[in-house]
Amino acid sequence: MDTNILAGQINFVLEADKLKTIVRNTLLTDRSRLENAAEHSWHVALTAMVFFDSASAEGMDLHRILKMLLVHDLVEIDSGDLLCYHTDQISAQKEKERKAAERIFGMLTGGQGDKMRQLWQEFEALETPESRFANAVDRLQPLLQAIRTDGQTWRQHGIRKDQVVQRMQPIRTALPHLWGYVLEMIDNAAEAGNLVKS
Repeated sequence: MDTNILAGQINFVLEADKLKTIVRNTLLTDRSRLENAAEHSWHVALTAMVFFDSASAEGMDLHRILKMLLVHDLVEIDSGDLLCYHTDQISAQKEKERKAAERIFGMLTGGQGDKMRQLWQEFEALETPESRFANAVDRLQPLLQAIRTDGQTWRQHGIRKDQVVQRMQPIRTALPHLWGYVLEMIDNAAEAGNLVKS
């Protein structure tokens, strides 16, 4: 193997370890601490495996979805995590993530970095059945954590019910059999005072 390619792969794998230090705004279900982005990536990949057989789109590539989910948050090594409801900061965050993708995926040579960057771009674009499904489970997983922790993060940030419903829209199309359940959970959270009623 080319020593430059090998060096890039080793450096990339070591760089990816930094994802374990990126703290998200999602509380673990035992309420002991906030999760890190690497834990989220693993958990959402597992969530995808669990719900894959009941997805609305047929003929999807689970392997591609899992790869997408494993790389989708690597950009947070440079950009950090942004609470998804801070919509006023999204465009600045997107630019940070774009630069991060260039740097982080650029560590890999021989086309490997380009393939990973393409997976990240596909996830962000929400244009393929695989990316829509990946986004659906990426939103379902923290929703379940928020419900289990009585909306502690939602209450802390004053999140409204309509914001959560809007954020969960990919579930409606990619996992339609869960949509009613998701809406019921959100309604119950609002009734319990864990979300601001909108």
